[in-house]
Amino acid sequence: MNIFRQRRFYLIAATAIAIGLLTLSMRSSRPDEAAVLAPINALFDGMAKRDASAIEASATPGATFVSLQYGTLEQITFEQFAQRVGAGTTHIEERIHDPLVRVDNNLAMVWAPFEFRIDGKLDHCGRDLFSLVQTNGRWLIGSLSATLRKPCETK
Repeated sequence: MNIFRQRRFYLIAATAIAIGLLTLSMRSSRPDEAAVLAPINALFDGMAKRDASAIEASATPGATFVSLQYGTLEQITFEQFAQRVGAGTTHIEERIHDPLVRVDNNLAMVWAPFEFRIDGKLDHCGRDLFSLVQTNGRWLIGSLSATLRKPCETK
């Protein structure tokens, strides 16, 4: 009977270690995550301020924005996106949550659900996929792909 208790202990310990390792591999805790997220937050702040130059500054020259809005595919440059957002008048806010960040040297990707509000009211939601590059010690967005949908679950 004692051998079964010992085996159960080892099984529980092995399971706990495996779960811990799996959690670490799924959710990176690298110190550079904050640096990778910085241009994304700068993009969202620029959008909220309707500041086209701030939006453009968060991305590499020639960066693209690809969206799938309710079944319609659109691809534009970040410059076009910045001009479109900059010309608007409503108060907008986009925020991601629970981002999955992966980094390899000077290349990163961020996959995250988002919510988009217009004048404080939830308008649409979806997923953002950012590809980022680090150049001259600074992370910049190389591309953004997004799905947009309605209705959204409220949290």
